[in-house]
Formats: sequence, structure tokens, C-alpha cells
Amino acid sequence: MEPRSFRAGRGELHRQLSATLAALGRNRAARNRQQAARARHDMRAWQVERRKRTRHLIELCGLVVKAGLVNLTGDDRAIILGALLWMADKLKSNQGGQARARWAAKGKEAFAAERATDAPTISQETPQDRA
Repeated sequence: MEPRSFRAGRGELHRQLSATLAALGRNRAARNRQQAARARHDMRAWQVERRKRTRHLIELCGLVVKAGLVNLTGDDRAIILGALLWMADKLKSNQGGQARARWAAKGKEAFAAERATDAPTISQETPQDRA
């Protein structure tokens, strides 16, 4: 009588182990996809507010680019910040109302000119346009 050997079952064990590892990999990938989808659609109040704030900041930065300040200053952030601080000082001064009216009219004029050329402004785009 020949001694019993586990050699015959080794192929089957290897196949089962390989199948288990493959299933574990698929499970991990599915979990990661589910977590990513949940993060994209997270509607907790703080997350919604953070997204609104981020969108607002991006739109404001778009206005700086749209005004040509980035190109005119050679992307020198110190100049851009200095100009914005000067504007803030101007708005706080006794000439603030006059400056506000003049700048608002100029901005509305620029938006109207852009609308006439059918180029969407930041505020006219829908979230689907950005996706």
C-alpha cells in the first residue's frame, strides 16, 4: 500500500486560493468605487457649504483672469493683491459710492458684451457645463 500524499490535492487548493484572491480583489475594487461615489454625492451640510464656498472662490478667480489682470501683471500675485487692496481702500473712502457705481456699470457692460458674443460667463454656466 502506497503512503497517502497531499500532492494530488495541491492543484485544487491552488485553484481555490487563486479564485478567493481574485474575488477579494473584485470586492476591494467595488468597495473603493462605492466609497468614491458616496464622496462625490455627499450631502452633509458642511460638505455642501464647503462646495458652495469653493465654487464661489473659483468664480471670483475667474473674474480676475477675465479682467486680464493675470496677463497684465505677468501673474505677479503681489501686484494683483495690491490692486485689490487699493480697490478695497477706495470703496471704504468717501468716494466709495461713486467708485462702486462706476465699476458696477463697467462690469455690467463687460458681461453684456460677452453675452452678445455667446461666450458663457462663469455665472451663466450650469454645473453640467463644467462636468
